[in-house]
Amino acid sequence: MKKFLFVLIMISVWVSGSAQNKETLKERMERWKSDMAEFNASRSGSVEAEAILDTLSWLQAETALNDSSFVVEADAVTFKYGNRVQVNSTTNFISMNGNRAVIQISPSYVHGGPNGVGGITVEGTVSNVRKSYDKKGRLLFSMNVMGRGVNASVSISVSPGSNRAIVDVSPTFNSNDVRLEGRIVPYKFSRAFEGLSL
Repeated sequence: MKKFLFVLIMISVWVSGSAQNKETLKERMERWKSDMAEFNASRSGSVEAEAILDTLSWLQAETALNDSSFVVEADAVTFKYGNRVQVNSTTNFISMNGNRAVIQISPSYVHGGPNGVGGITVEGTVSNVRKSYDKKGRLLFSMNVMGRGVNASVSISVSPGSNRAIVDVSPTFNSNDVRLEGRIVPYKFSRAFEGLSL
């Protein structure tokens, strides 16, 4: 019960801190990381603690999407004909920082590929950003990405209580749709490694 009370206090401190305009996002995230490290060290694996941790992860993902500064680090990619492969989340991702987006698909661990990390990397300018919530509470985020090697619509769906996301990328000029599944992290805290763009 003491641990559960500690977690509730921690959430209230985190929420009240995020409402203050004086504190920067970086300071809030550093404090959040510190609180989470302390929480992880003291938790006993209870169901309540797991639920609270998932809620905090979702709040972090929601904030990153609202700030237009996030990375979806993918651990699985599904290609046009339904071939689903497990991939390395550091080299397979979609990112957005301000009005710049990067889409990188690198399913190969062996071959270098055009981007030097086993696949392709394209970057472009973001436009037509839309955010909404459906009746089930899912956060829906969509944008268009246009650049030298890409012209695509990107749709992101995040279920409530989780930072897990499903991302559908639909190129405008062909039907080579791809789906990425992974977790959303703030751009500044991403482990993603960007290869050479086309």
